[in-house]
Amino acid sequence: MSTTPRKTPAYWYEDSPVPLAARLLAPVYAAVVALRRALYRRGWRRRHAVPVPVVVVGNITAGGTGKTPLTIALVEKLREAGWNPGVASRGYGREQPGTPRWIEPGTPVELAGDEPTLIAWKTGARVRVDADRVAAAKALVETGCDIVVCDDGLQHYRLARDVEIEVVDGKRRYGNGRMIPAGPLREPAARARECDFRVVNAGEASADAGPMAPGFGEWQMRLRLDEAQPLGGGRARPLAGFAGQRVHAVAGIAHPERFFDMLRARGIGVVPHAFADHQRYAVSDFEFGSQLPVLMTEKDAVKCRAFADEWMFSVPLRADLPAAFWVALLDRLGKLRRG
Repeated sequence: MSTTPRKTPAYWYEDSPVPLAARLLAPVYAAVVALRRALYRRGWRRRHAVPVPVVVVGNITAGGTGKTPLTIALVEKLREAGWNPGVASRGYGREQPGTPRWIEPGTPVELAGDEPTLIAWKTGARVRVDADRVAAAKALVETGCDIVVCDDGLQHYRLARDVEIEVVDGKRRYGNGRMIPAGPLREPAARARECDFRVVNAGEASADAGPMAPGFGEWQMRLRLDEAQPLGGGRARPLAGFAGQRVHAVAGIAHPERFFDMLRARGIGVVPHAFADHQRYAVSDFEFGSQLPVLMTEKDAVKCRAFADEWMFSVPLRADLPAAFWVALLDRLGKLRRG
């Protein structure tokens, strides 16, 4: 897999001309999306339900918006509320993608995908990866899960869902508002208003978000960095202990600069190393030429544990949302609870 970060086209989020080829292809992509949605909406393609509530955490733009930290926080809140949640995921980038698999904290990342591995590692919940999310949801129910959380999958209409949570980048929003490849949209922006909740990451929630399905509007999510966990084991160190120092910062995520900026905001001297999203790391990737602490995202850390040394640290991201968001969501789910 390439170590070069895949750059988002400048014209998606900046005031730049959209190439003619992208403008011509976008209506074709939009027509395919519209046809697929119409087939499900009119019942010509069947939606499959499972006998427990299904919550989908997703986005309508290409790229990362903070879905996985929210999924982890959601699983933890559900467990606190007495639910037994299970997580269904496609397992993007994994080997043998056609093979359904149960994911444990120790499952090789190559077989699981980095995000499912991280979710299993952080939450201890049952995690099932399967390109067929209906089959994944059914497998989770058969093991005793009484609610299914889908990490991504907003566009996987075949699985019926009870609650949709859209996660949007609060700074970039929907960019130029165009469909792929002319813009970042997987679906028209109007699709977002069908979701039950909109969670805004790294920006300000709008008081005038337009009509959401049940009228819940937007909710602000803050991703917080507090500590650094040695990959080789041992006690976590306060992140404040790295203030005033230079560190190698590693991020193989959709928007590496977001992680680097969060470290800089804590007074840390960042030597940035941006890798491709879903990067598969080797020891040679960390030959930086200087012996400094290495701080990386948890998504990267799950792929580096096998060869970690005492200089490597994982920096957990904690998703903070208003208490009122959790009250509204859990109240909605409580009304859906079977039995």
